[in-house]
Order: sequence, then structure tokens, then C-alpha cells
Amino acid sequence: MSWHLIPQFLVSGITNGSIYALIALGFCLIQNATGIVNFAQGDFVMLGAMITISLYQVAKFPLPLAFIIAILSVALVGVALQQGPIRHSRNRDILTLVMITIGASITFRGAGMLVWGKNSRILPALGGDTPILFLDAAILPQTLWILGLCLVVLGMLYVFFHRTLLGKAMRAAADNPYGAALIGISVRRLVALAFALSGALGALAGILITPITSMSYEDGLMLGLKGFAGAILGGYGSTLGAVVGGLLLGILESLGAGLISSSYKDAIAFVVLLGILFLKPAGLFGSIQVRRL
Repeated sequence: MSWHLIPQFLVSGITNGSIYALIALGFCLIQNATGIVNFAQGDFVMLGAMITISLYQVAKFPLPLAFIIAILSVALVGVALQQGPIRHSRNRDILTLVMITIGASITFRGAGMLVWGKNSRILPALGGDTPILFLDAAILPQTLWILGLCLVVLGMLYVFFHRTLLGKAMRAAADNPYGAALIGISVRRLVALAFALSGALGALAGILITPITSMSYEDGLMLGLKGFAGAILGGYGSTLGAVVGGLLLGILESLGAGLISSSYKDAIAFVVLLGILFLKPAGLFGSIQVRRL
């Protein structure tokens, strides 16, 4: 057993878990705004990474500028998804809207294959490739960037939702859209903003993870599923649950791969998820709503 490598496994787990947390937050925003599951969230991750790669390697944009343009571009893709097929769907049934997001996901992957091909691509690591040794663990500068930017994003989201009128309006619209509309809040615009933020979070996750794992047109699918699993694990719709669930899923996945076998890396994470949901179906920070008839 590789017990002396546990610090390294924890570092790897926290790194991946931070990415899963960002993706889970995207799911959480859409769930709270519309009540649907956006299965195109993983493709936002892929688009963010691939657009950055094209701008940096082909168009020769400076990396920070490519970074910002990619995030804004995917945010606009999120708005286009909401303002287009989702908003104009004649059937407003939740299942129909979810199927629209699945169709959008297939479309994004097909377009990604046509534009960028099937080969995996990579971005240069932020801060170089020289690791920092700490408690028998080698920590890459890219890991520190991931943790730092994730903390900054979480802080900004907290301030936005709890300290600004627009953020409080989004929370009100998510809690009671009909009541929010009655007091003059434009629920439609806030839903579009939720999709924009979801796209931006997905793009950020893709840009940050690509220097470590690389990215191809289909890699967003598995990342999206793991982000969704993290959101379910923490309690679907809970912001705190999305963060904790994503981190916990990343750590369990890394420990399982390191101590048991990397062949079961994905399976171990989902088996643990199922086990926890058997014990607490609403997730760690979720609550079961009881409806009286």
C-alpha cells in the first residue's frame, strides 16, 4: 500500500475537486434559476479550454487576454442557449427542457470535433513546471493557481449574491419567481444572467485544468458528469454543497485511484457517491422537501 503517497494523493484530489466544485456551481446556478439540469455544462468546460488554446496558439493572443475572451465567449454561448432553444421551447415541461440541454451538448461536441479535431491539446502551465515540495507532496504552481482562483471566484460569488442588489434579486427570483415578477424583477433577464455565469464558471474550470490533463472535444462530458455528481453529493441546488461535494469527490477519487487502482478511478468515485446517497438521499447539505396535497 502506498500510504506514504497519501499527501500527494490529497493534493491531486483537492486540485481536481476544485475543478469539480466550479462545474458543480454552474449546475447549481441553473438549477436554482430554472429548475432544470443543464447537461451542456461539461461542454462549457471544453469550449473554454479550446477557445483559449485557439486564441493563444493560433491567433497569438497573450494568454491573459485569451483567458478573458474565452470566458466571455462561453458566457455568451450560455446566454444564447437560454435565449434560443430553451426560452422559445413550446413545451415548458422540465423533461423537455433537459432534453434540449442534452441536444445542445451533442451539438457542441460535434462542432468541437469539426473545428478542433479529435486530438487532445494543452495549455502552458501558469507559473512554470517546477514543483514545490511540502509534506512529501510535490505541488505544481498550476495547482496553486487553481486553488487561488477558485477561492477568489467563491469570494466574488458570495459578495455578489449577499451584498449586491442584483445578486439578491437573483436569489429572490430563484426562491419565488412569481413573487419576484410581481415586485418588478425581470426574471427572464436574471435567468439569462444565471446561464452566463454558469458558462463563465465552466470555461474557467476548463482553462485551469487543461495544463494538467489536456483537453479534447469529448473530455468535457466526463468532467461535466463529475461536476454533476459533486453537486448531487453535496445537495443539489446548495452552493455550499456544490463546493464541498466537488472537493470531497475529487479527494475520494484520488485516494481510490492511488490506494486501490487507477483503472477504477471513475468507478470508485461514483460508487462512493451512490453509497452516500443511499444513506442521505438529499446529499450532505440538501434537504428533502415535503409537499402536502
